[in-house]
Amino acid sequence: MRFATWNVNSLKVRLPQVLEWLAANPDLTALALQETKMEDAVFPQAEIEAAGFHVAYIGQKTYNGVAIIAREPLADVQYNLPGYDDPQKRVIAATVAGVRFICAYIPNGQALDSEKYPYKLGWLKVMQGYLADELARHPQLILAGDYNIAPEDRDVHDISKWEGGVLVSPAERQAFQDMLSLGLSDAFRAFEQPDKSFSWWDYRGFSFKKNAGLRIDHLLITPALTEKLTASGIDREPRKHERPSDHTPVWASFRD
Repeated sequence: MRFATWNVNSLKVRLPQVLEWLAANPDLTALALQETKMEDAVFPQAEIEAAGFHVAYIGQKTYNGVAIIAREPLADVQYNLPGYDDPQKRVIAATVAGVRFICAYIPNGQALDSEKYPYKLGWLKVMQGYLADELARHPQLILAGDYNIAPEDRDVHDISKWEGGVLVSPAERQAFQDMLSLGLSDAFRAFEQPDKSFSWWDYRGFSFKKNAGLRIDHLLITPALTEKLTASGIDREPRKHERPSDHTPVWASFRD
């Protein structure tokens, strides 16, 4: 089994790249997408299914939007955080190949003095409660997505430029640790990884060429999956495309 996450920053623009990446990864079980930025009425379901995949999605115009693409049928699909009144489409979950696969686009927060920052922290608290409930029902679970949190200084190209700001603030990092405390682990960090491994690079300032990025896209997994974990990594190749997303896929492989 292999699962991956990718913030595509507009599926309308990146659909050919997504289909190409899926074709190049035949062992992939499911892919979580964030920032599809599409209303459901125009989601390219037909194109994805024509390529041989199953898909579930929820979106809105211009912002947010999440989807799960899988080689096997998706069961028990759930949209949004239960009981949380939020017009922003940020969460979709489904069971595939015996794994509860949750795709989340966690709020960015914008800045510590922005009203979007307390929204982010509140959202994360609701997510933690939802996760606790899901974990009680699903021993094999993955929380995949763009977390908009760099959990450690080594996940930042230059912490002196980011310290004290959004994505690396103590409260955001504590929220990440709170999710780990539920019994989850960071699949990427289960193995020795190259220094300066990042999943996002700003479009500006030749950031990708300079590898001036952040690791903010994650796969958190349960102990039952940690026992089966065989490899994990970041695929930088899609970031080299013409008109790429500013994020690139992050993946983890497991024994069946």
